[in-house]
Amino acid sequence: MKILHIISQSPDFTGSGKYIQEIILQSAKNGYDNFLLAGAQADFKISPSVIARDHTLFVRFDGMDLGFPIPGMSDIMPYQSSVFSLLDKDILSAYRMAFEKKIKAAINRFKPDLIHTHHLWIVSALTRQIAKDIPMVTTCHGTGLRQHYNCPEISKEIIPDLQQIDRIIALSCDQKQLIVKALSIDPQQISIISGGYNKERFYDEPKSFEGTVELLYAGKISAPKGVPWLLKSLYLIRELPFRLHLAGNANDEKKLLCLSLADRLGPKAIYHGSLSHEDLSALMRKAHIFILPSFFEGLPLVLLEALACGCRIITTALPGVHEIFKTDHPGMVRLVQLPILETIDKPFKKNEKAMEKDLSITMAEFISLVEKHPQPDMAYVQSISSVFTWEKIFTKIALIYGDLS
Repeated sequence: MKILHIISQSPDFTGSGKYIQEIILQSAKNGYDNFLLAGAQADFKISPSVIARDHTLFVRFDGMDLGFPIPGMSDIMPYQSSVFSLLDKDILSAYRMAFEKKIKAAINRFKPDLIHTHHLWIVSALTRQIAKDIPMVTTCHGTGLRQHYNCPEISKEIIPDLQQIDRIIALSCDQKQLIVKALSIDPQQISIISGGYNKERFYDEPKSFEGTVELLYAGKISAPKGVPWLLKSLYLIRELPFRLHLAGNANDEKKLLCLSLADRLGPKAIYHGSLSHEDLSALMRKAHIFILPSFFEGLPLVLLEALACGCRIITTALPGVHEIFKTDHPGMVRLVQLPILETIDKPFKKNEKAMEKDLSITMAEFISLVEKHPQPDMAYVQSISSVFTWEKIFTKIALIYGDLS
């Protein structure tokens, strides 16, 4: 079977970028022929270990096919990007025309049996318009749903085409409900299949401990990810023996705010910037505790990766998190309750002090636990992570491919 994979932003750096790379790799292992169409920076190159370059086609931004940065599915991306809600009609028209041209070119060149797109947004709707007679599946990554709320005029225009997609993959039960509510899509069209982790890259090693508990955050350095909350909370317990590692990037003024807060911790905070998957996995194997204080996520694959590397987990109790962990584990996982939010990813300012206190107490408890017992409960790690390997996740996706072919 020939699968055309389409994503409107860079097929790297983000959760959906990692996802599409893993799906292509698993597809190839299972005998599928793959072709990738993606949005990309002018100088972006995908590794030939993922897919051969003669099986790729890109809509190039930054002055090539289009003269502006890639519009991100999140308003804050880990690379230079545009914001959909700020694009005028002429730019949106150029965006659609560029993708329409490349979608038609990819179909004519590759002649796919099935199309797998990512994000329930403009490019998936456009693909459905162009390829009405080719079976199509779309994976929702959550951020596309946020764009429907941010850009209601665009949403109203594209919903009819999104409703015609043959099958939609939701990453969690909660996400399925959000899709039905936001897009009025028949629940029978939606299958729930989570994301996964690469067990060859993310695996555990015995944790060394020499008096300092290694904490890790990996993701966008931004307010919606809860990074300022994390840094302020750690400042409250700065006398404890920890060192925080911040891995990730963002291109907005909030990043500068976050890094200034990190500076207050002095040598207790190390900023690594963006890391390769290999470097991130190595850092996870050294870390004792992984912290994700985000206010909005779909299914955060980074938690699966960190857990597989033997990290204890502190995370906000988001719906997608419950899909993975269900509940707390006394020695391995602590879910911190979210406050009532003012917007989809922003708390009320009046609640910030209480949030900081709650998170600082939780982190202090886990730091103390690591001091007493540095090694994680690997039986628990295996019980949770074993069902989320990409091999097992792709087996479920392949069943959908078979149903639609």
